[in-house]
Amino acid sequence: MIAILLPALLSATAPAGFQSTEALDRRVEQFAGAPIGIEGGARAAVDKRLKLAPCADPQLSWRSAAEDAVVIRCQGPQQWRLFVPVIALPRPAVAAPTRIAAPALVKPDMVIKRGDPIVVEAGAAGFSISREGVAMSDAPTGARVSVKVDDKRPPIAAIAVSPGRARLPGAGE
Repeated sequence: MIAILLPALLSATAPAGFQSTEALDRRVEQFAGAPIGIEGGARAAVDKRLKLAPCADPQLSWRSAAEDAVVIRCQGPQQWRLFVPVIALPRPAVAAPTRIAAPALVKPDMVIKRGDPIVVEAGAAGFSISREGVAMSDAPTGARVSVKVDDKRPPIAAIAVSPGRARLPGAGE
């Protein structure tokens, strides 16, 4: 009795009406280029308990560019899809990007300092006017600075030109 059942149990063919998992294992091995359990090959055999519809021509592809799993698809009347994990091949180490040292931030020289008395100038071809005021903030050359020219009015915005001098924006440009 055991002699009769043993060959039936060891048979490599799938039960009638189902896809052979051994055939899928062979296709994965051919596609991946390595046998089961070896780097580049499937991590394990396809589970023999699966009852997949028969497929005349299963399509194989990589799941992603990382090549970490093979996708087996059946496009027949009863479609199915199966993912087979792969032992990834070692990838060459990617060198960490070298950090480029940022140039040291150079703090510009302040030509006007808060509280300094300054002269604000405005003018064009043929005329020039000026007014004395007090700087409300520090400013390097070319930067805006608030200038208090009258205690009863809000400060005006001027552009720092040199120590103690600023000009109104748009005047004489």
